[in-house]
Amino acid sequence: MPGMDTRGRRPRRDETDAHHQGLPLCDPGERQPGGSPVRIGALAPLTRPGWAEAGRHLLAGLELAVRDVNDAGGIVGRPVELVVRDTAADPRRAAAAVDELAGLGVAAVAGEYHSVVARAAAVRADALGLPFLCSSAVLDALTEQPTPWVARLAPPQSRGWRLYADFLLSEGHSRIAVATEPSVYWASGVRLLRDHLAPYGGTVVELDMRALTPTAVCDELADHRATALLLLVGHPEPAVPIVESVRRDRRLAGMTIGAPAGQPEFAGWATSLGEDGAGIPFLRYLPERLTPLGARVGTALRERLAEAPSFVAFEGYDTVAVLSGVLRSSGADRTRTAASWPCVAVEGTRGPIRFSRVPGISVWQWGGAPVQVVDRDPAQPGRFRVLRTG
Repeated sequence: MPGMDTRGRRPRRDETDAHHQGLPLCDPGERQPGGSPVRIGALAPLTRPGWAEAGRHLLAGLELAVRDVNDAGGIVGRPVELVVRDTAADPRRAAAAVDELAGLGVAAVAGEYHSVVARAAAVRADALGLPFLCSSAVLDALTEQPTPWVARLAPPQSRGWRLYADFLLSEGHSRIAVATEPSVYWASGVRLLRDHLAPYGGTVVELDMRALTPTAVCDELADHRATALLLLVGHPEPAVPIVESVRRDRRLAGMTIGAPAGQPEFAGWATSLGEDGAGIPFLRYLPERLTPLGARVGTALRERLAEAPSFVAFEGYDTVAVLSGVLRSSGADRTRTAASWPCVAVEGTRGPIRFSRVPGISVWQWGGAPVQVVDRDPAQPGRFRVLRTG
């Protein structure tokens, strides 16, 4: 049965953290040359209300990496097969997909973009004893308790959003308004911003978009004398109408609009807003320079997507690059795979990837993931400007 060891029981957490039936950590295990494909489950938001554009980029990266792995001989001679499931930004659908994929015998599950959805997938994978490598979601608490089964490539939200708060302070903003919708992810972001800004005299005012129209948001911004508005809402609705209203309100000339969750990264943002979508700082997880592998992958992704690849596409590629290395050493055994996270040493598209235990984070975490604050250049909206790194 999936998640069981050879004695018919699920291994204890300490076994996956240290040893598996007497084998040392990162033991390569049995080799199985040739034979059936190594199946990897892939979760991505491919339809609405999920952010389908992000899901498409994530899947493009995953698929390109699978092609490259198979062209290089697969996993010890066995081809990799991606088994894709659309989460549509629904946590329950994601959890059900993890159950299904476990039953299909996948060696591991990978992917997902939306943090709340990834958390549901991570919790279910932990319960089943199924390795899960989260590609892009950043919510700090992916699981309630520390788990050996889950690892993550994207930096935790606390790291990225604190960098973003530092950027706001450096730009002279201390009266911040946030247009927000109900979500654990958005609520966590507001808390991080408030806690980081408070010692410097910064304040955060929440504007509940369940009760406000975009025009009413402008009235609130004027009343509170906010100098920056952060969009902690979905795209395109209500983010696009809010931006349009703020840009056209003379009272708010000079208002900084920000989108820390990364909406302006994608071409759909520029298509919807044109020049209005420029000059809106967001978080992006790319280095100043890609690795040589990253440069080659970027060219291939551009051809596959017929547009510039986002950081999410590179996260997808790195996900399979990591898993293929882990599965070569673990023999696609789930318990050995989970025990291998701390032994990962992979040259990814954005730098060398290693996992460690980070204080306050319940999963194995790539501590070296790059973080930037970026915007689209108002003089040339198709070009990105790096405003801060960390």
